Amino acid sequence: MTWLRDLDTSELVLVILGALLLLTILSALLTGALVRRGLRTPWAIHKINRLRERVISVIKRPITIMVLDEVADVIQTGHYTRNISAALVENHDELKRLVAEKVKHDPNVRLIGKLPGYDLIVSEVSETTLRVLIEMLGDPRMDELVSDLLRNNLQQIKRAVRQRDHENVPVHSPPDFDDR
Repeated sequence: MTWLRDLDTSELVLVILGALLLLTILSALLTGALVRRGLRTPWAIHKINRLRERVISVIKRPITIMVLDEVADVIQTGHYTRNISAALVENHDELKRLVAEKVKHDPNVRLIGKLPGYDLIVSEVSETTLRVLIEMLGDPRMDELVSDLLRNNLQQIKRAVRQRDHENVPVHSPPDFDDR
C-alpha cells in the first residue's frame, strides 16, 4: 500500500470516489441478486444503497445545471438556421412537389383548383415561398433570433431546476394524434 502514500490529495480523493462507486455498483448488483432469490437485503448493503441514493440526490441537480450550462454554450456557437436553409436548398424539388400535392388535396381548394393555370400558380407561389424562406434562414439576424430563443429557454430550464419547479408539476397525458 505504499502507492497510497505517493498519491497527492486530488488523486486520493479520486481513488476513494472510485472505490465508493465500485462498492455501490457491487451492492446494487448483490441486492438485485438477493431480491430475485427472495432473500432480504443485508443491513450493510441496505445502508450502502441508501447512501448511494442520498449521494445521487445531492449531486443530481448540480450536474444537471452544469450540463445545461455546457449545452447552452454549445448551442450559442451553432448556425442552426443556416443548416435548415441548406437542407431546404438540398430538398428544394421534393418540397415543391410536396407543397403542390398538399395544396391539391386540400378540401378548401375544390373550386379554385379547377381554374385554368392553377398548377402554375401553385408552382410559382411554392417557389417564391421557398426562396424567401431560404433567404430568411440564411440571414444572420435569423440565427441570432434562434440563438436568443434557445438561450432564453435554457435559462428558464436552469432556473426551474435550481428552484425545483419541475418536481411539483403533474404528469401530462400524451397528446392525441390524428391517425392520418
